[in-house]
Amino acid sequence: MSKTLSGVIAAVATPIDESGAPDLKRATDLARHLLDNGCDGLNVLGSTGEATSFSRDERKSVMDAYKSNGLPLDRLMVGTGAASVSDAIALTRHAAELGFAGALVLPPFYYKGVTDDGLVNYIDALVSATKDSALPIYLYHYPQLTGIPWHVELIKRLRKTFPSRIVGLKDSSGDMAFARFAAAVAPDFAVFPSTEACLLDARKGEFAGCISATANLNADLCTRAFTQGDAAALEAAVAIRKLFDGRPLVPGVKTLLAHIHGDPALARVRPPLAAVSAADREAITGGNDAIRAKRAA
Repeated sequence: MSKTLSGVIAAVATPIDESGAPDLKRATDLARHLLDNGCDGLNVLGSTGEATSFSRDERKSVMDAYKSNGLPLDRLMVGTGAASVSDAIALTRHAAELGFAGALVLPPFYYKGVTDDGLVNYIDALVSATKDSALPIYLYHYPQLTGIPWHVELIKRLRKTFPSRIVGLKDSSGDMAFARFAAAVAPDFAVFPSTEACLLDARKGEFAGCISATANLNADLCTRAFTQGDAAALEAAVAIRKLFDGRPLVPGVKTLLAHIHGDPALARVRPPLAAVSAADREAITGGNDAIRAKRAA
């Protein structure tokens, strides 16, 4: 069984090469940088990682690259959910074989209004495919994109049906009341809101930590907040996150990654996403620099 994940987890971006494929060298370099500079763990191939824009083979290639480059897979969960059950099974089995710490599973998101029975059957297929490894499964709750919630009663049912396998949930709904209800399902059910704003609450034990897109950019501040209770660091981290309010999140995060690392290639996104406007780019990069300068003064 993989160790329990907790703390500051970046929903790591997936760099793109000139052909539009995952840039495996940049991907592993970015992952290593984040793990060396404040992140307790990483969520690979989630929404920020543009997973659903890649084929099954492309997703496997990214997973393989993390393994072959010696990254600590016991600190990494990987997104394996898919609209196709067979794709989700293949990806989840691959994650188990490689030794990732957990699979982060979106519901099968094309058909809406599906029954709880159907969703239980989907999870049963993933659990059965990885029974030998007992790979921990984290549910990925993002109803704004999927149209299908992992609601609390369904979570309870899944925990009862697969008691040793359903270990936690990433909540990208932005509904903190839901996150708290989910966290109350069981003392050992690890809930990760998608915002670093929750880190002082997590520090007190309310949540397991956060899984945040903007931890690609502010992990140093997040870890100070989580490990030391540094309210000023958290305020700066949240200010960086707010730079993306009303702007495209994933292209914006990649724009700021390119700025921070001095590598324009990091700003590339996969269709259907597109680069941010020049005005948004200036607002994001200038805002970040101002927040960092104020903190350094």
